[in-house]
Amino acid sequence: MSVPHWEILGNSVQGPAKARNQDWYETDAPADDILVLAVADGHGSAAYTRSHLGSRFAVDVFIRCGRAFAERARAPEDLRRLRHAAGHWLPREIVRDWQEEVRRHLRDHPPADASDDSGAFRPYGTTLLGAVLVPGLFAAWQLGDGDLMVVEADGSIGAPLAPAEPELGDETESLCAPRAWELMRVHWAPVADPDRMPRCVTLSTDGLSKSFAAQEGFVQFVRELGERLDTVGAEEIREALPGWLAHAGKYSGDDTTVVAAWRPPAVSGDAASGDESGDPRERLRREPAPPHAAPPESAPGQDAPHHRETEN
Repeated sequence: MSVPHWEILGNSVQGPAKARNQDWYETDAPADDILVLAVADGHGSAAYTRSHLGSRFAVDVFIRCGRAFAERARAPEDLRRLRHAAGHWLPREIVRDWQEEVRRHLRDHPPADASDDSGAFRPYGTTLLGAVLVPGLFAAWQLGDGDLMVVEADGSIGAPLAPAEPELGDETESLCAPRAWELMRVHWAPVADPDRMPRCVTLSTDGLSKSFAAQEGFVQFVRELGERLDTVGAEEIREALPGWLAHAGKYSGDDTTVVAAWRPPAVSGDAASGDESGDPRERLRREPAPPHAAPPESAPGQDAPHHRETEN
């Protein structure tokens, strides 16, 4: 099976009124045919005083566990057992390892009031969204809010991990919840034909989707992102991405993070058709269509993006 070439891009921008960026993301490509992506969003409210650390621990754990799963998935002996591992073993492994990271941090940095450890994990509360792509398989896991969006090979847009019912307000499921592994949603998609692998996969915290007045606007953003990648390539999008996320943050008021994996067309003529007039870089500089809502008042500047990218 031929190995798809993936271009990886990502960025994170602090919310306008936030004291610190609670988001974290990482990408990992330890081998030519393996890709692991993860983003997390620390809850950030008063009860979650260490959630900026919880999100980082969550991403670190997923990258480590996702890499091990990907190595196993490269040549699975039994696809049924691998699927069982995806739905049962990996969620438990992620929660267990995240809790161990929290315990280790608590040992080194105990809170001022350590008399009651019944809610020790709560201050580190965070969401988690991760994906693994290897030849023949696309799998993803989600706990809490955020968005996995997929531009399929035929150009259609999907959200395979969207909850059956939208979460209410700012409440969301969390890694700090009891038996959190049971709350994790799993996407399992074997792909026998390498040409049917997704064209683009995006993982984003809810600060991006919340910047749109309606879900349709967010879906259109993802569609246009895929089209622009096909038109101008990944490097131009990398340069534009921080500005797009900062623009979105003015509307959502939240930290905004996105990671994308894009599979360039095998032949340049396969690129999605679009506006062929003028310089494509000039078209790229246009602001994405803003949501139909007024942005909050301007606030202090943002921290440096919370991210790491590794590619060996």
